[in-house]
This record gives sequence, structure tokens and C-alpha cells, in this order.
Amino acid sequence: MGWLWTIIVGGIIGAIAGAITNRGGSGIIFNVIAGLIGSSIGQAILGSWGPSLGGMALIPSIIGAIIVVAVVSFVLGRR
Repeated sequence: MGWLWTIIVGGIIGAIAGAITNRGGSGIIFNVIAGLIGSSIGQAILGSWGPSLGGMALIPSIIGAIIVVAVVSFVLGRR
């Protein structure tokens, strides 16, 4: 049951990152992937400080997901 909660929180983090970067509407699968990968990157770079939900520190996770969304958008050339 813990993995389901992690996927839900990852999707929410990915959706927040998409909204902040104006790259929303990429789909729920992309949001989940961006949220989970961004969470790993953000916590590896910034540590696990701040509030935590679903095993992820929210602030570093959102920052990491923003980085992932921006890089993917740049590589794919999306506007």
C-alpha cells in the first residue's frame, strides 16, 4: 500500500512542477514519472528537509521535479 501512496504523491508533485513551469497537460503518466524522478534528484542534491509526505520531502522533491520537467521540455523542444 505504501507504493500506491508514493505514486499518488509523485503525480501531485509532477503536476505542481508542470504548473509552475507552464508545461502542464503532459499527462498523468508523465507527472508521476517526473515527480518520482524529480523527488530522487531533489533529495539527492538538496537533502530531505521540510515537510514529508509519502516518503518524500516535498520542497526538494518539487524543486527536483521542476528541473526534470524543464530539462525534458528543453530536450523535446516543447513550448
